[in-house]
Amino acid sequence: MNFDPTEHPHRRLNLLTGEYVLVSPHRNKRPWQGQVERAPQTERPAHDPDCYLCPGNARAGDARNPNYDGTFVFTNDFAALLPDSPQFHSKPGSVFQTEGVQGTSRVVCF
Repeated sequence: MNFDPTEHPHRRLNLLTGEYVLVSPHRNKRPWQGQVERAPQTERPAHDPDCYLCPGNARAGDARNPNYDGTFVFTNDFAALLPDSPQFHSKPGSVFQTEGVQGTSRVVCF
C-alpha cells in the first residue's frame, strides 16, 4: 500500500515549535450530526434508538453493538489512527516533513 497524505494518518513537523502535529484526514469520512441540539430532557429514555453507542444499535458499516448491560469496548469505527497505515518518511530537511503513523483507538461504553 502506498502512502497518501490525503487518506492516511500521519504526523507533520511544525518547524516553528519543533513539535509534531497528528493529521487524520480519513476521519472526514465519518458521519456528521453536528449542531443537532435539543432542549435537555428532565428524564432520559432507557434506550435511544438513534444512539450509535447504545446496546443493540447499528454503528458505521454493518457493525452492531451487542445488548450489553455492563462495560462494552470496541475499536473506534472512525479512529484517528489506523493499525495498517503505510510507513512513510519525507526527505530530511524538507520544509513539509511528514511521517506515517499507526495506532489503535478504542471506545468504552458503560
